[in-house]
Amino acid sequence: MAIKGLASLRRKLRAIPDAAREEIRRAMEEAAQEVVNLARHLAPVDAGDLRDSIGWTWGDPPRGAIVLAKSRPRKGAKDMRLTIYAGNDKAFYARWVEFGTAAHPNKGKFTGTRHPGTRAQPFFFPAYRAERKKMKSKVSRAITKAAKKVAAS
Repeated sequence: MAIKGLASLRRKLRAIPDAAREEIRRAMEEAAQEVVNLARHLAPVDAGDLRDSIGWTWGDPPRGAIVLAKSRPRKGAKDMRLTIYAGNDKAFYARWVEFGTAAHPNKGKFTGTRHPGTRAQPFFFPAYRAERKKMKSKVSRAITKAAKKVAAS
């Protein structure tokens, strides 16, 4: 007994991963940019180096950056790893601004004195927490959209 439309169904099921990959990549990029925009808005600005160092990339962040969010790709989908970061060689102090510093003794020509520490000025993780649910739903909608597109073809 043959099942009608089985060949068509198999073709559509094989097409889902490719269609889904493009939809999901686009949704991940949009969500990452929204987090970056909010983090840049919340970041304290002196010279602007810290604000300008906030970004996202496919793969690994630049040297000296702190990672805000990193997607975990499924087996065989290494090109789907997106990283949101702050800091670089010029703005190496991103983590000190985000978390603050404790009081500590000074070294070098200031030996014998104490640094009072700095208060935390969070900008990075509040942006992530504010956008986290929207990010997840955006990717879920992309998966559904890709599945519907393939099913309709």
